Amino acid sequence: MGKIKFVLNFIIVMLCCFVFSWPCQARPDASIKFTTIRKENPRGGKESLVLPYVFPTDSMGTVGGIGGMIKGYGQKQLLVGATAFGSSDEAAGLIAGLWDFKLPWFNRLFFSAMGSVGDYPRQRAYTQINRSGSESEAGGNDSHENDYIEDPGQDNWFEFKFEYVLPMGSMRIKSIAEYHLTDGLLTSGATGGDFWNPLETGVTVVMIKQFNRFQDYEVATGTVEGTIHPIEFAILYNNTDFVTNPSKGSSQYFGITHDNGWLDSEEKWTFIEFEASKYFSLGESDLARQRVVALNFWTGDSPTYEINTSSSGQSYVTDSPPFLEGARLGGFYRMRAYPNNRFNDRSVVYTSAEYRYTPKWNPIADISWLKFLKMDWFQVVGFVEGGRVANEYSVSKLFSDWKVDAGIGLRAMLAGGVVRLDVAGGEEGMTTWVMFNQPF
Repeated sequence: MGKIKFVLNFIIVMLCCFVFSWPCQARPDASIKFTTIRKENPRGGKESLVLPYVFPTDSMGTVGGIGGMIKGYGQKQLLVGATAFGSSDEAAGLIAGLWDFKLPWFNRLFFSAMGSVGDYPRQRAYTQINRSGSESEAGGNDSHENDYIEDPGQDNWFEFKFEYVLPMGSMRIKSIAEYHLTDGLLTSGATGGDFWNPLETGVTVVMIKQFNRFQDYEVATGTVEGTIHPIEFAILYNNTDFVTNPSKGSSQYFGITHDNGWLDSEEKWTFIEFEASKYFSLGESDLARQRVVALNFWTGDSPTYEINTSSSGQSYVTDSPPFLEGARLGGFYRMRAYPNNRFNDRSVVYTSAEYRYTPKWNPIADISWLKFLKMDWFQVVGFVEGGRVANEYSVSKLFSDWKVDAGIGLRAMLAGGVVRLDVAGGEEGMTTWVMFNQPF
């Protein structure tokens, strides 16, 4: 009975992870273009899944909906999916996207588009309407955890991006990697991992992305709203063996995001960022199929950020990214013990270490009526994180008074993709996240 209960709980968690959160992609924004050939799938790379879901949340009450995805139809690397949901607290939304469509007549140029529209009863923003630049104000490194606004409102966003795979390294001849898996682990098709040389191994991708977001908050004195229309230019060098679940190698990413204050954007601002990850394989053990140590580092700064003083002596910030862009910590990927965008300022530094343990035991491998989940493995993860935001980019500030958290994760490979449940604890409590893809 105990085993059956564990399996059912595990399934419920993984279903919710997959159908509700798969559209949110892992960082960084640019990515390797690939197809996955599972030995267990006779159709050679075509995968599909449609599932209903119901689960409770703190911010929206009980959420219910349906989600689905197809990959490998029309083009072997193409992914299309959508989810629609509603909640007992009158939240409702739709998320849909198309990823990695190879444009006709352009063998190395790919297009992706993704968007969401939604109404939410309790939108939270860790920010002041007029920012002062103080580290103790809402969102600052020294701010109080209850210093935020939380009101009903909309959150609508749309993004479009073009990515070009450079003819070098592992992609000298082709533009799409082909990973071959047995029981969810890579058997052939590695794109890197053994040594670092962009000319000989790994995949290099250049990207341009245009992003649009509109949010409003129905506060007591009226409606507060904001809109952004930034463009990001970036380059990624990914030298890992298997991008979906790396066991060795590294990746580096450099990006510049700029909003010129066009259309109805409120500010002109720029954000520059750099991210690096490294993976070490510890091999198999008596009980584990795979053991990996994964390390991540991220830093960024907004050089346009400026603190001004009014005629009355009040300080205020101009030309800064909004609280939900730029230098921010908290949420699905970075500082997971904290809510989304809990910390936000001019500059940021962040580090993380994970131990990813994939046991030989698969809890649903022998359950015939669950074969449709296509779960090749599950993974237990321990992780620690540290970092901070600051109102200036300096070593003395960014490497002092860090926020630190730690947690455990339960992850699984379903239909060739990784879904995860992460639980993290820090000085402000514990938070649980469900998401698609490894955090890095």
